[in-house]
Amino acid sequence: MKTELSWRELQTGYNRQKKRHTMAGRIRQTAAVLCLGVAGVAAITLLWFGGQTVSMLGERLFSPKPDKVESKPAPPKHLEKSDVKALVQNIDILNSKTNIFFADGPSWTYTIHTQLDTRLQAKLIRTLNYLKTLDRGKPELIGMVAMDGSTGFIKAMAGFNQDNPDANPCTSAGYPAASIFKIVTASAAVEKLKYTPTTPLYFNGRKYTLYKRQLTNQKTKYTNRVTLETAFAKSINPVFGKLGQLALGEAALSNFAEKFGFNQNPNTDFDFPVPHFAATGSEFHLAELGCGFNRNTLISPVFAVTMVSAMVNKGQSLVPRLVDRVANSDEDEIYKSTKEVYKTPVSPNTAATMKRLMKKTISGGTARKSFRGYSRDKVLSNLLIGGKTGSLSNQAHTIKYDWFTGFGQQKTTNETLIVAVIVGHGKYIGTRACTHAKNMLKTYFNAPTQETRGKRQETRG
Repeated sequence: MKTELSWRELQTGYNRQKKRHTMAGRIRQTAAVLCLGVAGVAAITLLWFGGQTVSMLGERLFSPKPDKVESKPAPPKHLEKSDVKALVQNIDILNSKTNIFFADGPSWTYTIHTQLDTRLQAKLIRTLNYLKTLDRGKPELIGMVAMDGSTGFIKAMAGFNQDNPDANPCTSAGYPAASIFKIVTASAAVEKLKYTPTTPLYFNGRKYTLYKRQLTNQKTKYTNRVTLETAFAKSINPVFGKLGQLALGEAALSNFAEKFGFNQNPNTDFDFPVPHFAATGSEFHLAELGCGFNRNTLISPVFAVTMVSAMVNKGQSLVPRLVDRVANSDEDEIYKSTKEVYKTPVSPNTAATMKRLMKKTISGGTARKSFRGYSRDKVLSNLLIGGKTGSLSNQAHTIKYDWFTGFGQQKTTNETLIVAVIVGHGKYIGTRACTHAKNMLKTYFNAPTQETRGKRQETRG
């Protein structure tokens, strides 16, 4: 049996083994290349992802942080009167042709509803535009205010001041009260001294002067006798000078001035400068104060209507108010004003007496000429009308301040409008304050439509 291989068989086996080694080497090389390729791709992938991660981390670490988005504040659900006053201060009410105004909040809008009478406002604006065209008789300033006597709502506010166009002459308390202060003095005489309209009073000399020699109770054959009603209606200075100096005195004058609201500021929803009164203690100055013949007692037209409101409300004066209600952007009501009593300076009986004295001013006193024929007028004849006039020049005698404040009251419905007008006449005397007041009453009460009448009745009380 042959056990050894031949040379040919050995050579063939060697060649087969060599081929196997060669193939295995190639396989190992290919595997190595493949491993290196996979590792490279993995490395590159890791490097790319790593770079992206580092970049993102860098951006997060070193990029400026975005501002936080703050949520918008919610509109208030309720406003106080002080908030409403702050809104109104940024609104131009004077000479407005509308009774609805808008004010911006942080992210919403307020709608402010007033009870301005747009028909009366339009009439006053036309009057002002006409006055501005005049060469002779154009006033240096004029302020006209109307207030509902039952509610205290401001119904009209118009005017201008040539020297200070940005000022509101209706709220400015820089005007001498003049004989308007006789309302205080007469009220004190009725309330404290128990005077009646027919109480006899005496004076010497002329009606509209005030000298020390006139301030005496001595009677001569030249002494004039009048009643309190006549003295008030004709604004007789010596009578009221004697009341201030001799009958009432400093304490009583100061007390009643305070009762009416001098040197005080009511809690209103609009700017209300403080009216000024001060008694120095000088006897003659007390006489000047009593009749209003001085330039130190200062009031505004708005305060004048507040004074008169006591006479038509049985002795209680009202806080004047401009805003009726305020709504937010969704028309939700967030403020509603209410009627407020400001002062009670006199009793109901004194208030009734003062109304009688003020009516005498119209029928037979200093306003008689301006209101002549009112009893035959188709509008004014339906009203009970009363008032008080006043006039005084400034220190330089370049402006003559001309006052009227009073009321018109419907005889059937008792609807009442209180008005106050001040005119600062320049070189020439133009239209008097009384005439402007009469026109205001006539416009307001002149046959309103049923819709307007209904709105007025809704707002009473």
